[in-house]
Amino acid sequence: MSDEPNTMSRREFAALSIAIGVAVATRASSSDAATIMDADVQITTSAGVCDAALIHPQKGSWPGVILFTDLFGLRPTMRSMAKRLAAEGFTVLVPNPFYRTTKPPALPLDIDFNNPIDRAKIDVLRAPLTSDAVMQDAVAYVKFLDSQQSVDKKAKMGAFGYCMGGPMTMQAAAANPDRIGAGASFHGGGLVTDKPDSPHLLVPKMSAQFYFGIAMNDDQRQPDAKTTLDEAFKSAKLQAKIEVYEGCLHGWCVHDMPNTPGKPPIYNEVQAERAWGELVSLFKRAHV
Repeated sequence: MSDEPNTMSRREFAALSIAIGVAVATRASSSDAATIMDADVQITTSAGVCDAALIHPQKGSWPGVILFTDLFGLRPTMRSMAKRLAAEGFTVLVPNPFYRTTKPPALPLDIDFNNPIDRAKIDVLRAPLTSDAVMQDAVAYVKFLDSQQSVDKKAKMGAFGYCMGGPMTMQAAAANPDRIGAGASFHGGGLVTDKPDSPHLLVPKMSAQFYFGIAMNDDQRQPDAKTTLDEAFKSAKLQAKIEVYEGCLHGWCVHDMPNTPGKPPIYNEVQAERAWGELVSLFKRAHV
């Protein structure tokens, strides 16, 4: 696999982790972002009360961002990713997507997707997450963020998601066109379907620019999806950058993805850093 010009080396990544208080975003000073606050919060939605993590620099007000998790839900890995983004000058909300059904952790990382019993557990968790339900939740998340002193109400918000969180990012942008100015999906599943509530059909309701990072094996399963997405955004006169990450498997951005004996690892550090760079670049371009 060739090196990408916008990736970090292991040494650079370690340096960033050590110096997490030094914000890369120009609006974040080292003193303001030196301490990252990580709190458990509750959000009132139309369906009940959602438990979530709210992560932000200790001082100041910053653009709000929603992180939509993958199938494994709200857990330390997702909080760590939120902290990294917060250190660059953002207030990040990480909701428990399965709050209607259970508290985190919802699913173990070693769940067997080929086991009918485990698949049934997944189906129970995902059943309430209709497009309408996710959009209603997203309205509540935006309202909650705008009620926080750590959020800059004058700045546009951002949203990003992994796996099942990819389409949720699109649903959130469609439900909050006046507030969400940028969205990103990484190895998102179900972005284009033949159903009437397919996320790509929501693009005309958005005002956000987007980035889509597609896993190689996802693209192999649905090669026409990227073209359909591109056409939807062009038709709506919205910016969208869509890339297939060659050699990367579904889940490559998340470092706690389980490995299968005899198969290549899912997490790809070099390409995950490339994806992270695209995320931050998107938010800066959109003035989030």
